Amino acid sequence: EQPKKGSTAKLSLIHLCYFALQVGKARLKYKVMPPAVSGSPEFERIFRAQQNSLEFYPVFIITLWVAGWYFNQVFATCLGLVYIYARHQYFWGYSEAPKKRITGFRLSLGVLALLAVLGAVGITNSFLDEYLDLNIAKKLRHF
Repeated sequence: EQPKKGSTAKLSLIHLCYFALQVGKARLKYKVMPPAVSGSPEFERIFRAQQNSLEFYPVFIITLWVAGWYFNQVFATCLGLVYIYARHQYFWGYSEAPKKRITGFRLSLGVLALLAVLGAVGITNSFLDEYLDLNIAKKLRHF
């Protein structure tokens, strides 16, 4: 059975809310009251990790949906879950030390790139099928 549509997107939104909650906790712990966004280095790392995750979110959602719609929903869902894991690793790594964010960041970029490629392949296949009556996916299944 295929996953419910939007489950990974909903989970990723909950994950962003979790990051926002962590920023709220850090504001109290390090006494950085809104609208201030600077203070102790510890707070600033947590804040930047959350902001960076927000900045990447539109790219993630678009590539997730395009790859799921045009390529394969189950495969896109699995990659989406890996992306969420990678962002979690990034957030907590960055919270500890800037250098500890690298592994999660690279993994999340790799997933985004793969989702983008799969989406492009799916769109290309749809275009070829619709306008040139050439379905690459069907042809590959015969090999």
